[in-house]
Amino acid sequence: MKFKTLIALSLLASSSFAMANTIKGVNYLSPYCGCCKEWVKHMEENGFELEQAYEKNMTPIKIKLGIRPEYASCHTAQIQGYTFEGHIPAEDIKRFLEAKPKRMIGLAVAGMPMGSPGMDYNETKHPYEVLAFDENGKTMVWARHNQ
Repeated sequence: MKFKTLIALSLLASSSFAMANTIKGVNYLSPYCGCCKEWVKHMEENGFELEQAYEKNMTPIKIKLGIRPEYASCHTAQIQGYTFEGHIPAEDIKRFLEAKPKRMIGLAVAGMPMGSPGMDYNETKHPYEVLAFDENGKTMVWARHNQ
């Protein structure tokens, strides 16, 4: 009986630890977009739990969250008070959340580059940049992929 109790407590502790390490947020997306759902799967596989908020018109959300047209994409996430636009790799978001760079309010991947998370198509991988941006629209390169 004690052995079963120890196993049960061990499993409970490990599942609680896993839940504590989950990074939660909200992802705004069109109900008609399949690649957005694929990006969410990528995020879930990397320790994120994103509530899905389906919006037919994403423009007001993007404006409210400071997304400029030049680095807009199809979906927009809010995680720990920061904004994440488009097909950003989970490891870049984790690094941003750990660093909490001053002045920057989020990251963005403009458009929908092939080979970015959620935009997998055969072996096609186009080069793309992840931009950090501030509330004035100024950007800096946060990461480069498929170079």
